[in-house]
Amino acid sequence: MEREHRPRTPREKYGEELRIRRLAADMTQEALSERVVCSPTLISHFEAGRRLPKPDDAQRIDQALGTDGFFVRWLEDLESKYNDYFAAVAELEQQATLIQQFALSLVPGVFQTDGYARALFRAYRPNHTAEELDEAVVIRTKRARILDGPLKPVVWTLLDESVLRRRVGGSQVMAEQLYKIADMAETGRLRLHVLPYGVGAHSLLESLLTLMSFADSAPVAYVEGFLTGHLMDDPMLVASSQSAYALALSDALSQQESLALVRAAAEEHAHGQQ
Repeated sequence: MEREHRPRTPREKYGEELRIRRLAADMTQEALSERVVCSPTLISHFEAGRRLPKPDDAQRIDQALGTDGFFVRWLEDLESKYNDYFAAVAELEQQATLIQQFALSLVPGVFQTDGYARALFRAYRPNHTAEELDEAVVIRTKRARILDGPLKPVVWTLLDESVLRRRVGGSQVMAEQLYKIADMAETGRLRLHVLPYGVGAHSLLESLLTLMSFADSAPVAYVEGFLTGHLMDDPMLVASSQSAYALALSDALSQQESLALVRAAAEEHAHGQQ
């Protein structure tokens, strides 16, 4: 049976078109790389959708393949405001029918309030300007649009209790953030579960994890660390990630108990009790 593939991102479609046009020009990756003044390996990255050419590279690609500015114009539509390791994930989550998240220490970005996101960016950008913070916050909070569209995905959110306890941005910011999550759960916009401290070790203790499923493509898994992320589509790795998520979910509090815990934590933050 032919292996099922995850949906192609716009970057991958760009790369596929580049490969088709290169082959139509009867040109090898090595030959194209000489014209673009780069390595053959970089051309392979372009064609696989792992990297995008710089504008100057795209211009030389058009010249080499005689495509009359085609790849330069398309590149303008593909420039992402996200880090390279997250850009493909941001594109895929817009196509997902089911998103299952686990957060170990921080509220998932798609749910973050302005105040919470601003506090996070301020924490690791020591020489930030107000304009840079504003831009970063807008980019992050815009991701929430996927939850409001006509094709919005089903969302499951599993939080380690540490997410509720770490006071990001101060007591009022934290209270506002937790109230938002609780309100979303109560209105059915997400399914919420919390892994309490009392569980001890659990299957996802080492990593943030996001699982995405699609209507007509294979599922993917994504893990993230400091300044890095890894998108997995290998069936064995995705299946292992799904099993780990299911194990952790089996240790979590019920939806009702989780909602009560989140609201209680919000109240504690609001009254400065933590």
